Amino acid sequence: MTLLSRFDLRYPIIQAPMAGISTPALAAAVTNAGGLGSISVGSSTTDDARHMIEAVRAASDGTFNVNVFCHAPAIRDVTRESAWITHLAPLFAELGGIPPSVLHEIYISFLADPPMQSLLLDLRPPIISFHFGLPPDHFIRACKDVGIYLIATATSQAEAQAAQQAGMDAVVAQGIQAGGHRGVFDPDGEDLQLETIDLVKQIVGHAKIPIIAAGAIMTGADIAAALDVGAIAVQMGTAFVACPESAATADHRARMAHADASDIVLTDVISGRPARGLRNRLIDYGVASDSSPAVYPLAYDAAKQLNALAVKQGKHDYAAQWVGTGAARCRALPAAELVALLVRELEEARGIG
Repeated sequence: MTLLSRFDLRYPIIQAPMAGISTPALAAAVTNAGGLGSISVGSSTTDDARHMIEAVRAASDGTFNVNVFCHAPAIRDVTRESAWITHLAPLFAELGGIPPSVLHEIYISFLADPPMQSLLLDLRPPIISFHFGLPPDHFIRACKDVGIYLIATATSQAEAQAAQQAGMDAVVAQGIQAGGHRGVFDPDGEDLQLETIDLVKQIVGHAKIPIIAAGAIMTGADIAAALDVGAIAVQMGTAFVACPESAATADHRARMAHADASDIVLTDVISGRPARGLRNRLIDYGVASDSSPAVYPLAYDAAKQLNALAVKQGKHDYAAQWVGTGAARCRALPAAELVALLVRELEEARGIG
């Protein structure tokens, strides 16, 4: 039984769970329109996560996905962290602020968060997805016992194989064009950086579980291309950022609508992990440094403090504005209208209707 048939999804369209951008309203709108809506609680407290899940359920009685972060907890390196703080000090000074004396692990990994694990098992969302790695074996078994469908992100055949062996029900094949954080299990390991279609082809040839394509999928024709190489559905993030239901700022929306190839970069400067988004002052400054960013999510702590100072002054050039390479092709439509448009384009691309 495929993901679509198991949950009676009308369309093979999954709205990506983008932390800080996806909202319960966005997820509910996509689900109500026949796709699969998602929220991310990877950067949330358990209380916030509970409220978000309850908000989706209040707005929709359909299937939805909850995403968590399975990164390895940060290994502290005082020398590296101090060097990064020192490097960023001039930026803090420009904004009239004082750099932090120490960086904090602002996002708790799901691997080390029993309260969040317990919350999800208690609330039992229909689908749980994992980014940056795989959840603990005991959590997988517990989810299987209560019928929760599990999805992991993979950026390589090896990661997809690991996900399958661990008991995942499906894999998101995340191509290099995708916006936001790369789902690599090991940020210090080799990243083949395969494009979406090539990655799907490679994984489909070996996988025994369904594959979902992600990365630079913006139109119905893009969806058709992914389905034609064996994906059972697509996961679209950037395409939904411009929807009014998302939490993207006005500056984020305006910049992505006019972005060209030189405006969109893959960098670890902002968070400490590779992520694709719009270039800004922080990225350019960090790339020019001889210092390496602190590891994830410690570097994110510094970036968020800089951005908070900047926003108070009406500046947005320090914000994490994650987008994929297809950003300029986004359509600023309500989520339900975007899903309907994508379906019409998909049908046209496949000669239906």
